[in-house]
Amino acid sequence: MFYHALQIDEPRCIGCSRCMKICPTEAIRISGGMASIQEHRCIDCGRCYEVCPAQAISIKDDDFESFRQYKHSVALLPSVFIGQFPDEVSVSKVYATLYELGFAHVVEVESAAMIYKEAKEKYAREHPDVRPLISSFCPAIVRLIQIKYPSLVENVMPIKVPLDLCAMYALEELQSRGIPREEIGLFYITPCAAKVSAVKAPVGEEKSIIDGVINMNSLFNRVYKRMKENGKDHQYKPLSRQRLSADAILSTLTNGERRICTAKRSYSIDGIQNVMDFLDKLENDEVEGVEFLELRACDQSCAGALLSVDNRFLCGERMYARARKAAERERNGEMPRDREMEKYKDFLIDNSLVDEVQPRSMMVLDSDIGKALEKMEKIERMKVHLPQIDCGVCGAPTCEAFATDVVCGQADLHRCVFYRLHLEQAGKMTLHEGRTNMYSVWGDDRISGEIEV
Repeated sequence: MFYHALQIDEPRCIGCSRCMKICPTEAIRISGGMASIQEHRCIDCGRCYEVCPAQAISIKDDDFESFRQYKHSVALLPSVFIGQFPDEVSVSKVYATLYELGFAHVVEVESAAMIYKEAKEKYAREHPDVRPLISSFCPAIVRLIQIKYPSLVENVMPIKVPLDLCAMYALEELQSRGIPREEIGLFYITPCAAKVSAVKAPVGEEKSIIDGVINMNSLFNRVYKRMKENGKDHQYKPLSRQRLSADAILSTLTNGERRICTAKRSYSIDGIQNVMDFLDKLENDEVEGVEFLELRACDQSCAGALLSVDNRFLCGERMYARARKAAERERNGEMPRDREMEKYKDFLIDNSLVDEVQPRSMMVLDSDIGKALEKMEKIERMKVHLPQIDCGVCGAPTCEAFATDVVCGQADLHRCVFYRLHLEQAGKMTLHEGRTNMYSVWGDDRISGEIEV
């Protein structure tokens, strides 16, 4: 089963249908005046979360205090978290404040970016017939391909991403110091909903070694509040070998993987709609000769993720500034922290593979193939008679989605306002019956009384 991080708070939902119209996989329906998510279609991209005017869509994560039950709690930090803070806030200050809040260890997940690069190159050498290879970095994209582009699942590289490799590193390092597993808590600070799902129900693995997921937006507020309470004169401990390489810092942004890959022809595409447009062409054999694809669901990749606090361009600018400083330090012979993982490189690469990505249908018509084919024919016949204007008044995003819902017994054909009008004109439906059908979708309190112009 898919785990879904996005959930709808029904009392808050106003049934405006903005979420339904923007969902890239048509996973949302309106019924009884409220939105609902069809879980087999949802990829947790978060477009619905972004457009909801009532803030009725939330992200399920773990309670912040849950990390305190572990003696050795590890904050697995994405580098975009550092990019949320104003320029005057140093990396040292962020790390030191996290320690003050109670974390025993802090490590940025991009520390494993270069090992991830080597694991991908090894996979590419061992699978020369699979092209283009698609990065598995963005879990929303992996799920999108699983349910909407099943013919491309074999192109997704079944490799653990930097987050998982970093978690493995942290666990191995702490256990090598004699710390028992039950005392170690690995907590990822997530910038998006899809990565919550990737931890709770990883693709290609039964279970993640990560123990919990903490909302990045929420943690930012806690950290920034503590900094203000401490005041400008507060003395923060300087970092000891906590610096990343420039390539590692930028790996999480758009073009971050592509700029360091060895493929002769590759593309870096961000934004879920842009990705879908390209995958449509790829699936239809309109694109040839591509060796590698870096696909990200969010604009500006993780800098534009759902739980980012600041503007994605400002975040990206700070990360580039940090990368420039890192590059200068490297030129001066200073070793970045991600080189410390070298002693674990063979272990991490040898254990980087997961099971092959499997397709998942977003339109399960029937478990019986014969009945499924019959339903498919019914859907095609019904589509011909529907208006094909995708107005959404029926509570489904498109006429095709509505036809599928009707054939699968999830909606009544009378929900189509055009079909109702036809029945009323033919004397086969009363106005009362039509009104009842409308209320079943949108509720009975949309309009009350006359409207004066």
